[in-house]
Amino acid sequence: MKRGYEVTRNPHLNKGMAFTLEERQQLNIHGLLPPCFLSQDVQVLRILVNFERQTSDLDRYILLMGLQDRNEKLFYKVLTSNIERFMPIVYTPTVGLACQQYGLAFRRPRGLFITIHDRGHIATMLKSWPEDTIRAIVVTDGERILGLGDLGCYGMGIPVGKLALYTACGGMKPQECLPVILDVGTDNEELLRDPLYIGLRHKRVRGKAYNDLLDEFMQAVTFRYGMNCLIQFEDFANANAFRLLNKYRNKYCTFNDDIQGTAAVAVAGLLAALRITENKLSDHTILFQGAGEAALGIANLIVMAMQKEGTPEHEAIKKIWMVDSKGLIVKERSSLTTEKERFAHKHDEMKNLEDIVRAIKPTVLIGVAAIGGAFTKQILKDMASFNKQPIIFALSNPTSKAECSAEQCYQMTEGRGIFASGSPFDPVTLPSGRTFYPGQGNNAYVFPGVALGVVSCGLRYISEDIFLTTAEVIAQQVSKKHLEEGRLYPPLVTIRDVSLKIAVKIAEEAYSNKTASFYPEPEDKEAFIRSKIYSTDYDNFVVDSYVWPEEAMKIQTGNP
Repeated sequence: MKRGYEVTRNPHLNKGMAFTLEERQQLNIHGLLPPCFLSQDVQVLRILVNFERQTSDLDRYILLMGLQDRNEKLFYKVLTSNIERFMPIVYTPTVGLACQQYGLAFRRPRGLFITIHDRGHIATMLKSWPEDTIRAIVVTDGERILGLGDLGCYGMGIPVGKLALYTACGGMKPQECLPVILDVGTDNEELLRDPLYIGLRHKRVRGKAYNDLLDEFMQAVTFRYGMNCLIQFEDFANANAFRLLNKYRNKYCTFNDDIQGTAAVAVAGLLAALRITENKLSDHTILFQGAGEAALGIANLIVMAMQKEGTPEHEAIKKIWMVDSKGLIVKERSSLTTEKERFAHKHDEMKNLEDIVRAIKPTVLIGVAAIGGAFTKQILKDMASFNKQPIIFALSNPTSKAECSAEQCYQMTEGRGIFASGSPFDPVTLPSGRTFYPGQGNNAYVFPGVALGVVSCGLRYISEDIFLTTAEVIAQQVSKKHLEEGRLYPPLVTIRDVSLKIAVKIAEEAYSNKTASFYPEPEDKEAFIRSKIYSTDYDNFVVDSYVWPEEAMKIQTGNP
């Protein structure tokens, strides 16, 4: 056990003024703190007061990150005290702004910064990390941060924020999580000219050198932390995201949240919406604005869900249409990627989204192209004209990139629209007096529970079935009352319970189909997983001290 000044500077151990007098004396830190003794609840209150005094969300983000650097238990106690309030600060949408301003907001390094020039030495760099047991890693190369593009080394804010939610929403132990940035340069000219930029100052390295770096990273991580170490890929550009997922998914315990996590949360929203429309997923025609990794991930999982309903794969594919930067994706178009080609159908080429909506007449419209305002008033009116209850998902992040707002959707569809978004929107009250509480299709419903389940039972590989299972579990947590309020997702306040249910379901299926590697199989899987969940309560550092009976001591000391 560490003692002295170092204890007050270690975020895993530090309790601030919550150290008792006895702890201060035994740890040799008495006098290093003011003569004040606070409970953790009072400390939370102090943080909340300071939090509300900040004038901007970026300042609030910096305040919370500073707390995470000083006192980890208190940081997570604050987050879990009101996850609905704090999630938009530590993750989307504020984390996007924080990444853009990372050079200014940077206070203390969190995570591992690995560059293209460190090839051949990644195993040595991993030894620099102070924790020997790492069960989950979130890694990015910073090329496609949210809807903001190439932010290079500034993208480190994403793995840090993501892993904070692994703990706050899923209960993963923070000391067993590692954020990593693979810095291969940036093509963002503005950053290359910025004197405050903290990353490599050259254009992105691509090709063989890039691939070799990724291969070495995956090998070094699994050699040091084991084949069960979960590696989540985050915010890689489209060109690399699918390629790397397909390359590594059957070799390592890995998934891509932008593809698979987004897919699970979107499909969960659709499954919940079906309870309003009272039909099957295969009864719908789905149009995507966007054909990148998020859109293709969602589309592929929708096909799986339709197949589970009994629809043949080729029929399910026919019900999905996509629009990219060049217009409607059709068979006649040349140079389509393999992923896009799957959803290309025979149709005249069209470029204008309003015209495409009128031609296809979708029942579901999903936006994932990060084009703010793409769902115009006319498109929303048209969706309402040929659908009794149009399903409209504006999933792009951050808020400025949302295809439409909740208010626009509900107003233009006269309250008949079934809406979900990627970023949070305030409740909307229509002239009729009815109030809607728009659902936020946040990936935080997915990745913490998936990580907890995968790590708890020691899965070696993560199949697509896990994400369909996750979507089904999330949808099951939406009550009839939630649907009446316009919510397609359970309230964020219940997210820890949702994550636990996802984890338990993943563990049950893993042991059932013999893909788990941790044995003996626990009889009560929920109790087993609960026992692994991180506690935000302070540990007691008082040494277990006691005396022997007086008579025994007299005998042992020879002083009867």
